[in-house]
Amino acid sequence: MNLTEKIAYIKGLAEGLSLDESKPEVKVLNAIIDLLDDVAYEVKDMEELYDELSEEVDEIDQDLADVEDELFGDDDEDYGDYDDFDDYDEDEEPFYEVTCDSCGEKINVSEDVLLEGEITCPNCGETLEFDFSNLFDDEEDCDFDCDSCDFKENCDEDEE
Repeated sequence: MNLTEKIAYIKGLAEGLSLDESKPEVKVLNAIIDLLDDVAYEVKDMEELYDELSEEVDEIDQDLADVEDELFGDDDEDYGDYDDFDDYDEDEEPFYEVTCDSCGEKINVSEDVLLEGEITCPNCGETLEFDFSNLFDDEEDCDFDCDSCDFKENCDEDEE
């Protein structure tokens, strides 16, 4: 039974009671039943509009998929499991995911931010510190140019 059928049933029950229409309680009850009837028809209209809109969105989605296939071709044929290959840009700076120890928020940060040594968590405001000094135990392992090295204090190389 849908909403309009349920309201019609309630309206029939109220009419079957043969209530005195002059009493204030009966007037309120009838007004509530009329309001429910109006709401049921509005909901029915909105459901119909939603169904129409949903069909149109599905058609637009299919049309867009057709256009994408026409413009870009089928990526699965060219790259197999490498669906994100097109999104990779060699000039793009890499980002790293860091988890805040205080709140557990995962934050994507650039390599430059990591090399700066700290960042403030946007979720809880805690300062996250990054220490890479233990990565370079030997002088030969350091790939940084000492003139611009962010780890000068930990570097044993003589500056040129």
